[in-house]
Amino acid sequence: MHVLDVLEIVGAVTILLAFAAAQAGRLRQRTVTYQLLNLIGSGVLAAIAAIHLSWGFLLLEGSWAVISLIGLLSLNRRQQADQS
Repeated sequence: MHVLDVLEIVGAVTILLAFAAAQAGRLRQRTVTYQLLNLIGSGVLAAIAAIHLSWGFLLLEGSWAVISLIGLLSLNRRQQADQS
């Protein structure tokens, strides 16, 4: 097994953990933890897709990473507004 294979599995497991925890009611989707797990997992998978020139996979995971980043930034802005 190559290093990229291990990273790919870690990225997928990271996303699946967040999703499974949300489905089980153990993690809310509008939390920093959920968004961060999705961002890390999809970012890793997007980078691997780019290395392999897998355009469909890159589109999926790149979009997932961008959406997760937007969610994370939105939560951060909301927390800052609540503190003001």
